[in-house]
Amino acid sequence: MPELPEVETVMRGLARRLLGRVITRAALHRGDLRRPVPGRLVPTLTGGDVVGFRRRGKYILMRLRGGETMLWHLGMSGRVLLTAPGANAPPPAHCHLELETAEGWRVGFIDPRRFGLVDLVPTEGEEAHPLLAGLGPEPLGDEFTAPVLAASLAGRRSPIKVVLLDQRVVAGLGNIYVSEALFRARLHPARLAGEIPRAGTTRLVTAIRETLAEAIAAGGSSLRDYVQPDGELGYFQHAWRVYGRAGAPCPDCPGPPRCAGVARFVQAGRSSFYCPRRQR
Repeated sequence: MPELPEVETVMRGLARRLLGRVITRAALHRGDLRRPVPGRLVPTLTGGDVVGFRRRGKYILMRLRGGETMLWHLGMSGRVLLTAPGANAPPPAHCHLELETAEGWRVGFIDPRRFGLVDLVPTEGEEAHPLLAGLGPEPLGDEFTAPVLAASLAGRRSPIKVVLLDQRVVAGLGNIYVSEALFRARLHPARLAGEIPRAGTTRLVTAIRETLAEAIAAGGSSLRDYVQPDGELGYFQHAWRVYGRAGAPCPDCPGPPRCAGVARFVQAGRSSFYCPRRQR
């Protein structure tokens, strides 16, 4: 599933082409996504003036003049394709929603597995939407601090990796970036969340911020189904330090035979990667 940096990259790509523009055409090719698409989506978008974008966790919010917001979630395999004016290519397979601006830019929402969704919500009530109401603080926002995280971890007997994947604790984190942040913070993914000292919590907040900021700057990570809206792949996977690198040395290790390299094990059905020498 695209994580926060990928979603941020998609949102910025959309904003470059749609912000301040009018949607002259909206076409819904298939409405049975993870949630049924609202029947008023197409008439609301048609003629809509796009006045703002924001990201909340892994959700994109596209605001229209008049007080409506389209909420967008990419799901497991969803991606957004931007097509330049003048291109006559037909919609690609699994394109469920198409938007077109007066200038001729086309936006297609493609989702082979249909785990993504689009919805409408009053702009003034965005935070009350059922999918957003329970989200934790934004990891790049001012409200995400070491004391706030420490309070969320206090007394928890679950592994820190599992706790950080809980969107109620911190919004937008996924398997890749939690693994990378724990490596930077020198914390073992199986360590109990409630036993992490204040110094470790401080390191973890810094590591999460740095990991996400670098990934966003690199354009997000390219997984099997992910591309940026303009078709460019993200490149942060070339900077992964532990994720997907089982058996390879981490940047801080000498490698075999002095150490066995990055280790992998399964937590809550997901692969965890860590350095046994660095992470305790």
